[in-house]
Amino acid sequence: QVQLVDSGGGQVQAGASLSVSCAASGAPFSWYVVGWFRQVSGKEREFVAGMGRSENFVEYSDSVKGRFTISRDDTKNAVYLQMNSLKPEDTAVYYCARGPYISVSARDYDSWGQGTQVTVSS
Repeated sequence: QVQLVDSGGGQVQAGASLSVSCAASGAPFSWYVVGWFRQVSGKEREFVAGMGRSENFVEYSDSVKGRFTISRDDTKNAVYLQMNSLKPEDTAVYYCARGPYISVSARDYDSWGQGTQVTVSS
């Protein structure tokens, strides 16, 4: 049974950087696509970034393109999201996810981390 554990959230000022991580146990991460989503209370979970089995295949939402970078280390069964030039509107709970293919729909991912809070103050 796979388990994903998110970590690394926190509170920062606008313009700062922060990195969140996701560690997986169970089936090798390398078999799957990985993604990051975020959710604000009362809103749907929003796609942020995804990476295929090859690091050459990545996708970002328009709202984070150029500021966020997704990466993975399959030797550690881990995926990371480096967030630069953070804005107050980036405030959310961030979740990592695992799935069979990159999709912007949360329904297409079958395993999720518990989420980590990122708060950006102005």
